[in-house]
Amino acid sequence: MHRKNSDKKNYYYLLLFKMSYLTVEKKANIFKEFGGSEKNTGSVEAQIALLTERINSISNHLKANKKDFSTHRGLMKMVGQRKRLLSYLSKTNLSGYRALIEKLGIRK
Repeated sequence: MHRKNSDKKNYYYLLLFKMSYLTVEKKANIFKEFGGSEKNTGSVEAQIALLTERINSISNHLKANKKDFSTHRGLMKMVGQRKRLLSYLSKTNLSGYRALIEKLGIRK
């Protein structure tokens, strides 16, 4: 009986992983568009754009699965991380911050 529940749990996590997973091409496009090149994965703008993409995909998942509380917690952690990165960007590069939130459609 324990094995059956474990198989269901693994299947569920696999589905969740596939839904929220960003493909290599999608990540490369995000880094190229916001970081300047595909290799520039550390720029604040690229990190914020990647987090925004992940937040959007997980938000869609949570609309269909309202009782998925562990995913909700992960979403809140991502939103907090994005908020901290946006705060840092606003302090260091205000014009870049304004352009980024306009381009991503983030409310601020």
